[in-house]
Amino acid sequence: MFGARAYLFGYPLVIFDVSRVSAALAGIPANQLHRVREFPDARFRAVVRPNVDTLYTTAFIDLAAGPFVFETPPNDQRYELFPFMDAWTNVYAAPGTRTVGTGGARYLLVGPAWRGAPPDGLTVLRSPTRHVWLIGRTQTHGAADYPLVHRLQDALSLRPLDGAPAPATEGRPAARPLLPPVEQVRAMSVDAFFTRLAALMVDNPPTAADAPFMATLARFGVRPGQPPRWSAFDRWSMNLGRRLAERAVAWRMRSPGGLVRGWMTPPSILGRYGTNYEVRGAVAMIGLGANLPDDAMYPTARVDARGAPLHGSRRYRIHFDAGALPPVRAFWSVTAYGADDALLDTGTGRYALGDRDALRRNRDGSLDLWVQPAPPEADRQTNWLPVRAGEPFVLTARLYWPEAAALRGAWSMPAVEPVE
Repeated sequence: MFGARAYLFGYPLVIFDVSRVSAALAGIPANQLHRVREFPDARFRAVVRPNVDTLYTTAFIDLAAGPFVFETPPNDQRYELFPFMDAWTNVYAAPGTRTVGTGGARYLLVGPAWRGAPPDGLTVLRSPTRHVWLIGRTQTHGAADYPLVHRLQDALSLRPLDGAPAPATEGRPAARPLLPPVEQVRAMSVDAFFTRLAALMVDNPPTAADAPFMATLARFGVRPGQPPRWSAFDRWSMNLGRRLAERAVAWRMRSPGGLVRGWMTPPSILGRYGTNYEVRGAVAMIGLGANLPDDAMYPTARVDARGAPLHGSRRYRIHFDAGALPPVRAFWSVTAYGADDALLDTGTGRYALGDRDALRRNRDGSLDLWVQPAPPEADRQTNWLPVRAGEPFVLTARLYWPEAAALRGAWSMPAVEPVE
C-alpha cells in the first residue's frame, strides 16, 4: 500500500527533526558538543536498548550556520567512533579508530551548497542535508574508566570555521524524557506528519535516486515546501497506510525471520539505505542512530536454541568454542534487556558482559556465559549475566569493528542453550 511506504519514506526525516528539537528543549543547544558522562541504568527509558560499552559525545549541527571544524586529538588508549548522520539517517562519514587510526584528525563540516577551498590541514566532510547529527562513542571499561574517558571527551572540539568553540554541555543520560521522540511522532496526525515532512525536505532534500518515489508522492499532494491538501478519502488512505506500517514493523520485531542459531542480525545496508525505505524507516523507528556494520554489528536473540522465548524462569548458557569468540578488531559485549528493551533492574548493577571483563575460560580455552536470575556456582559468577526471575528478556550482542568473518556471515553467535 502506497500510504505505508510513504510513511516509512518520510519517518526518518521527521523523527530526526523531532529528536533535534527535543534535545534543544532539554537544554542541549545546537552546534556544540554534549558529553554524556555516565552509563545509563535500569531507570533509563529515553531510547530502547541503550549500551553500557561507550560514553557518548553528540551534537546536532545546523550547517546553515557553518562551516564548522571538528577536531579529534591523538588517541591510542580507547577505540572511538564519530559517525555523522544526515537528516535522512544515512551515515555519510564515520571518522574514528577504524577509518583514520589513532593519530587524530581535523575536519571541515560543510553543507550541500557550500563552495570554497578548505584551509590547509582540514578534510572536508560534506553533508547532503542542512542538519546533521554527530553520535560519537568512546570505549569505556566501566565506571572506573570514567576519568580517562572524560579526558578523551574533553579533548574533542567543535567550532565555527571563523570562531571559537561554544562551551560543551554535559550530564548523565536523562532517565525519562517528557515524551520520547518516537511517541511524539506517533501522536502526530497524518496531516501534521506529512506537513512537517514537506517543510523539512526544503533544506534536507531527497537524493537523486529518490526522484521516482518523489514523483509518486507528489501525485498524493506531498511536495517540498507544500503542505498536502487531501480529500477525505486521501486522508483516510494515508492514515491507514501509516497504521499498517507501524504494525508491520512491530510484528517484524516480534517475529523476525532469517535467524541464525536464534540470533537476528540487522541488514548489511544499515546506515547506507539507498532506496530501501522500508528498512530505513523501520531502523529509525526501533534503533535510531545505527552505525555502519563495518563499525558495529548488533545480533539480537529473543529465543533459545529450541525456539522458545527467553524467560527468567529458566537458566541458560552461551558457549563459545575455543578460538570462536566474536571476531572483532575493537571489543565485544552481550547485554540483557527486558521485554520493553530497557536495561534490567536485577539489583546487581551488572547489565552486560564482554571482553573488558575478567571472564573465566574453561580448561580447553572455550568460554561459557551463564544467563540466569540467581547467582550460579561461585566459580561461574565472574561469567554471570543476571536477568529478572519470571520475566521475559532479550539479549543483544555488540561487535565493535567486526572482522570480515562476522560481516560476511562466516561466524555467528552461538545459540542460547537452556540448562536443565
